[in-house]
This record gives sequence, structure tokens and C-alpha cells, in this order.
Amino acid sequence: MSDIENWLKQRGVTEVECLVPDMAGSPRGKIMPAHRFVREEGVRLPESLFLQTVTGEWPDDMSAIHPAEIDMELVPDIDTIRLVPWATDITAQVIHDCVHHDGSPVDISPRYVLRRVLKLYEDQGWQPIVAPELEFFLVARNVDPDYPLVPPVGRSGRQETVRQSYSIDAVNEFDPLFDDIYDYCDVQELEIDTLIHESGAAQMEINFLHGDALSRADQA
Repeated sequence: MSDIENWLKQRGVTEVECLVPDMAGSPRGKIMPAHRFVREEGVRLPESLFLQTVTGEWPDDMSAIHPAEIDMELVPDIDTIRLVPWATDITAQVIHDCVHHDGSPVDISPRYVLRRVLKLYEDQGWQPIVAPELEFFLVARNVDPDYPLVPPVGRSGRQETVRQSYSIDAVNEFDPLFDDIYDYCDVQELEIDTLIHESGAAQMEINFLHGDALSRADQA
């Protein structure tokens, strides 16, 4: 923890988000003061967290859920520590691995499932290349669920009413938002490849550099 403690002190971090990805990839965990994070003997969460659906509901078959709500221990992965650029106070986040009290991995933890899949590739002499992308819709603020979601108003003062597939002008309508996204990705050390407008109204897509592209960039 000494390396993490030095990292936090050098950047004036006051809070730390202790994260684990759930089965849908959403971050779950706890937030604590930075000085508590480096002195805690361990952060714990219930193992049943990984059995909840994306809407927070429980599966129909409850037999896999232990009535005692067994806790798992979180082990920080120091390579994942990043600043949180959208936080009001200086905040860091760290992705954690999940282990049992005896140190053995929690077999339903998504990070451990991924490691098992990567091992299968390694056994075959293969190297997986992943090209991640984020596809999303921009919508106007909606404070009344009785009304449908609608596209937001851009810099022109108008909403999209027709398809704008791959339109540069349609993307530029929301330049201030994407400037923030670029800045946030820089802080989080995420390499953006391209930004495009998809087929739907205010439907956007951000592509990240994948492993093969990154290796070529390192060799350039």
C-alpha cells in the first residue's frame, strides 16, 4: 500500500472509490477517505452482489444466495488507480479483485471469470484483441417519467428531427460535451480512436484504440 499512499499524497487525493465491476459491468463498491483507505485492513462487500441483475433484482432461483450474506474481501489492483476528473473533490478510484477470507479468488467475480477465459486463450497460443466502443444516445433532461425521452437542444438551438448518420455537423452540435469527454479520457488514460454520429437521433459512438493499434503506435 505504500506505493498507493505516495500516489494519493502527491495528488492531494481526499477520497477513494473502491470499485468492483458487477456482471453487467457497472461499478459497485464503497467510498472512503484517502487516509482510511491506506490504513484499512480490508474492504468487504457481500458476495451476493454478483447475483443481482442489471436492474438490481434477484434471480428466480435463490438457491445460490447464502442466507448469511457471506462477505468477500477486496484487494486493490494498483495498476488501475486513476483520478476521477468529474468529482468535485480530488478523488481517486481503484478497481479491486475479490477473494475469500482464505485468499482464494471468488469464482463468480467478473474479473476472475475474465482471467479464466484469458487462460483458455493462452493455452491455445492465442492472443485476444479487444476493440471496445461506447454507443449511446444523448437525451434532454427528463424530470417527468410520464413524458418520453427526446433529443437535447444543441448549439444551434434546435433538436434533431431527421437521421444524421455520420454527420460531422451533428456531432459538432455538442462540442462542449465531447470536449469534456476527451479531457476526462486523458485523465483516466483512455485512448480515444474515433467519434461518430450513428443512425438514430443524437445517437453517438466512441471507439477506443485496441491492442493492435496501441502496439503499432508504440513502434512508430
